[in-house]
Amino acid sequence: MAEEKIEKKAEPKKAGSKKSSTKKVAVKKASAKKVVTKEVSTKKVAVKKATAKKVVTKKATLSVTLIKSFYGRLPVHRATVNGLGLKRINHTVELQDTPEVRGMINKVYYLLKVEG
Repeated sequence: MAEEKIEKKAEPKKAGSKKSSTKKVAVKKASAKKVVTKEVSTKKVAVKKATAKKVVTKKATLSVTLIKSFYGRLPVHRATVNGLGLKRINHTVELQDTPEVRGMINKVYYLLKVEG
């Protein structure tokens, strides 16, 4: 029986040593993957910068002025005026002429003066 106990104790030690060797290999593989992903991400950033330089166009601008107060108006209309960047009466803001901005202006046209 004493011999059986010794053999049983010896087996788990061997299994434990195998696990540690597999962990080392896994760590090495993981570090290799990290290096590859870092290289790929730097390439993507370089591509994005190149495309950003090509897209440089001047868009038409609109001059929007708040003429009437937005107090006492619908909460959605107040939020739209704030979204346009207008803070007080006679405050003027230069905005790009896009469909989104045009839609906001159309929603609260009775409070604004638009030029350009």
